[in-house]
Amino acid sequence: MAIPDFQQLMLPILEFAADGNEHSLQETVGVLAGQFHLTDEERKHLLPSGIQSTFHNRVGWAKTYLTKAGLLEPTRRGRFRITDEGRAALAERPEAIDIEFLKRYPSFVEFRAARRTPPPPDDGNGGDEKTPVEMLEESYQSLRSELASDLLEQVQKCSPQFFERLVVDLLVTMGYGGTRLDAGKAIGGTGDEGIDGTIKEDRLGLDVVYIQAKRWKGPVGRPEIQKFAGALQGQRAKKGIFITTSSFSSDAREYVSRIDSKIILIDGEELADLMIDHDVGVSTIAKYDLKRVDMDYFSEDE
Repeated sequence: MAIPDFQQLMLPILEFAADGNEHSLQETVGVLAGQFHLTDEERKHLLPSGIQSTFHNRVGWAKTYLTKAGLLEPTRRGRFRITDEGRAALAERPEAIDIEFLKRYPSFVEFRAARRTPPPPDDGNGGDEKTPVEMLEESYQSLRSELASDLLEQVQKCSPQFFERLVVDLLVTMGYGGTRLDAGKAIGGTGDEGIDGTIKEDRLGLDVVYIQAKRWKGPVGRPEIQKFAGALQGQRAKKGIFITTSSFSSDAREYVSRIDSKIILIDGEELADLMIDHDVGVSTIAKYDLKRVDMDYFSEDE
């Protein structure tokens, strides 16, 4: 089954806590994952940031919302238990507990009103299905995708000489080529719609990487990659990077996977991502640090 959204987890969490014992979030995650028959893949599925599992995030926010409504209460560090209010809610035998249900509790209404950003549009099922972290990460990914598209559009418009400098800047920023001067001397001048050359794999020049870049609009096919592989052999080179502003055909990618030479294919989408990751051609307009309470700091144990 699909990973349940955080509202679907509220009632199961409250039912799990109905025994009156203290429970940890980690314990709750494990119990509910079994209850919902999640596969290993679903249990390990990560948020776009890759820092936390989606299911763990949703269980955590479901617990937070129940706590803000007064149905659960924190006990000692990292532990919680059900409240009398929570038992009363279960006594009603509700079919589900969601945001709409929690609106009956003044403390939850105050919590929602105190949020500095407005809630997302109602999904027609009683409220938003995504946790605040999921909404933040999806917004970030959407903005990043739009930036990548705009960035690639600019790259495709630039002159061959500027594209040559762009590739040098990117590779040096990624740690190749030593200095921009060294990289600039080694690259450029032989291609019509791109650049060809060599660059040091590291600052010491322990190995050399052969580079070809093409500002194409159509997919780069296997014949072009075969020519590049032949050029590598002619230079007695073992490693190569082929960069294009477009894409690679499936035949081209399959060919690369079967030859002895190590050739890395970087298409337009990955080129834009690398430029964003390494701050080439982009500038930061805002930065937000996502933080959480440091429980170690508040521990009073000797």
